[in-house]
Amino acid sequence: MTARYREIAAELRRKIESGEYPPGSNMPGYDELTSAYGVGRGVIRSALSLLEADGLIQVIKKRGIIVRHGTMRLRRPRGNLVKRNVATGSPGYSFPSASGQEVWAHHIKPKASFEPLTDPRIAGLLGVPVGAEVMRRFRVTGPVAEPPFQINISWIHPRGVEDAPEVASQAEGPGDWLYRLERAGHWPISWMEIHRARMPTPEEAALLQIPSILPVLEIVRVGTSGGDGKPIEVTEYIVASDRVETVHVLHRDESAQDPWPDDETNE
Repeated sequence: MTARYREIAAELRRKIESGEYPPGSNMPGYDELTSAYGVGRGVIRSALSLLEADGLIQVIKKRGIIVRHGTMRLRRPRGNLVKRNVATGSPGYSFPSASGQEVWAHHIKPKASFEPLTDPRIAGLLGVPVGAEVMRRFRVTGPVAEPPFQINISWIHPRGVEDAPEVASQAEGPGDWLYRLERAGHWPISWMEIHRARMPTPEEAALLQIPSILPVLEIVRVGTSGGDGKPIEVTEYIVASDRVETVHVLHRDESAQDPWPDDETNE
C-alpha cells in the first residue's frame, strides 16, 4: 500500500504541473494542508520533502512554500562546443549551456577584485601558490526572464592581469575578457573541464534560488594560453542539477578498435 505522504506528494505534483500552483506562487501552508488532507504535520512535511528533493518547491522560513520558477522548462543540454556570441556588438564567447544568439542577465552586480586564492585545488589548476593574490571575477547569470542559471567565479593568472589589466571591467559581450587576454598575447586559449556533482553551500542555494537539498553540478574550466602553453584562467561554474544535462560524444581508444580487421564481415 502506498504511504499516505506519497499519495499527497503525487497530488500536489499534479497541481503544480497543471498550473494550479504556478511557478513563483505560494502553495497552501502547513495548517491548510493538514486540514485539507486530514493528516498530521509530519505527513505533510514528508510529502513536501519529496517535492523539494525533486526541485519543484522551496520551503522558505517566513515566506512559506514557494513553487520554484522554471520547474516546467526543459533542461539545457551542455555539450563541448564553444561559440562566438553574436547577440551584442562587442566580441565574446558563449560556452556550453548558452547559445551564441542570446544575452544572459546578471542577477547581482558583477564583481572583480584581487583576493587571496585559498582553495588548493583551484590554485593548483591555475599554477599559483595557495594564498596568492589573484584577480577574481564573480558573476550570477542566466537567460533573460529566467531565474539564476549559474554562479561563475573566474580566477585570472597574475601574468594575464599584467598583460591585460582591463579584464577587471564588465563589457557588453559575454566572454569579452577572454578576448582581451587573447589580444594581449594568449591567443588561442584552449579549454578543458572537470565535472562533479555535490551539494550546494547555503550561500550558493540562496543565489541560485534552489532548495539546499538539491544537488548542483560543479564545472571547473581550465583555460590554457596559446602563447606560453600554461594556465591563464580557471573558472568554476555552479549550476542547479535540475537545469542542465551534459551530453558527451564517446570516442574509441586504440584498444577498442576492430579486433577482426581481416574478417569477411568487414569486407
